Amino acid sequence: MLWFRGNRVHLARYSFGFLLRNLSTSKTNLPVLTLFTKDPCPLCDEAKEVLKPYNNRFILQEVDITLPQHSAWYERYKFDIPVFHLNGQFLMMHRVNISKLEKQLLKLEQQGAEGGPVCS
Repeated sequence: MLWFRGNRVHLARYSFGFLLRNLSTSKTNLPVLTLFTKDPCPLCDEAKEVLKPYNNRFILQEVDITLPQHSAWYERYKFDIPVFHLNGQFLMMHRVNISKLEKQLLKLEQQGAEGGPVCS
């Protein structure tokens, strides 16, 4: 038990990475936008509304940081949600930055069109 507690961040990253790989290898090759959230989270609800026009350009994955298996994310983001990662990389927090999202989505779409790796 002590080993698990001492390495919980590593284990959380490993399980998150496994989930990300499974989602990102789907037939569509859409990038994965991860929303770190909790219930209730009015800012998260607002962010999801802002993202609706872009839903066809990514797979939205929600991670409830209050669940025991996400305790490392809770420690990291408990005061900052909503937090967004795009393909496993930090993208933004607190509010949706449309220009930043658009820029990164275009970058990933161009990489995919050129035959380059879609996941960063």
